[in-house]
Amino acid sequence: MFQAVVDFLEDYGPWGLFAHSFLDAVIFPIPAFFTQVSLSIVNPTTALWLATVGYIACLLGTPVGYYLGKVMGKSVLYRFLKAEWIDAATSRFQKNGESAILIGSFTPIPFKVFTILSGCLNFPLWRLIGYAAVGRAVKFYAVGTLFYFYGRAAESMVKDVSLYTFLGSIPIIAAFLFIRHRLRKKKKAGEQANGGEQNAVTDIQPEPDKKAGGGSVQAEPAGLRHDA
Repeated sequence: MFQAVVDFLEDYGPWGLFAHSFLDAVIFPIPAFFTQVSLSIVNPTTALWLATVGYIACLLGTPVGYYLGKVMGKSVLYRFLKAEWIDAATSRFQKNGESAILIGSFTPIPFKVFTILSGCLNFPLWRLIGYAAVGRAVKFYAVGTLFYFYGRAAESMVKDVSLYTFLGSIPIIAAFLFIRHRLRKKKKAGEQANGGEQNAVTDIQPEPDKKAGGGSVQAEPAGLRHDA
């Protein structure tokens, strides 16, 4: 059934790729990669344009998948996708937090799993879109660039594009995680320093003059005796 839908979308060229990429970011189980490849084979000179169409549609579909997960929960994933994909994505979230979204952009795991899980786990939408913008650009334009420069011969090259893209992105991901760790460490150190200064100010505040207070208390009986 799903393959029939893909064949139908391919008949509409770039508009079909737009629809497929949008649905791919939401819930459709077959990646838009297949429609992109099929259309790029027909006319390799338009491969970069097709990559742009798919990329934009994917970004537009990302918040839809996010709110779908926010409203319906993770159960919607098990109705359409493999349990192993969902479990793998969940594991990445537990180990890497938000950076799992960036990592997931480069892995063979369908990105819709990460968009819906992000909604389920209440991750910030703007960060999801930011990570999607980076990861999806690499995947769409990797395919588009291969077909643009190598023509139909690129068909055999793109079979393992997800694997090669992931391997090539490892330095980028490592650099991102390192920079994020350093920034968080620096921010935490700053907060601790500010907290130490506030405690120091509290410690040096002057105490009330007990002697003056005591004298005023003792003066009252003297006044009473004088009146008497």
